Amino acid sequence: MVVIIMESTNSLIKKLRAEYPDFIYKKSTDFQWSHGDKTIFYTDKDDCSFLFHELSHAILGHNGYERDVELVTMESEAWNKAKQIAKKYDIHIDEDLVQDNLDTYRDWLHKRSTCPKCNAVGLQTDKKSYKCLACDHKWRVNEAKTCALRRYNKNTPR
Repeated sequence: MVVIIMESTNSLIKKLRAEYPDFIYKKSTDFQWSHGDKTIFYTDKDDCSFLFHELSHAILGHNGYERDVELVTMESEAWNKAKQIAKKYDIHIDEDLVQDNLDTYRDWLHKRSTCPKCNAVGLQTDKKSYKCLACDHKWRVNEAKTCALRRYNKNTPR
């Protein structure tokens, strides 16, 4: 992975605040976009790829999703926008970093949509439910994106 660092995070934040004043920039332990309070959380990491990524979520107005595949699409859109923004600052975002990050969401989606009964791919029927296309089994999933994914039989209480 190649990371090109052109300026300090503090210097970049100053420039972003001037160019994108509609957002709040707040130092944190994680990179994150909070739509509710229009805040972009960032770390002191020297690689600003994730900062551009979260800024992209903000610019694109990402604020939630109904289907899991929408989250994967939003992540891809945000990385594409991040690469455009980074070019304006003469910063390169490594494509391997982008694809590695997107792979985590693709893997997450695949695990959620895999039938716990027969391992075929299922179809999402609502925000937390799937139905198997092969065996007609139904299951629920939790909200997990960064913690352990859980799948529950539709008729089994949690």
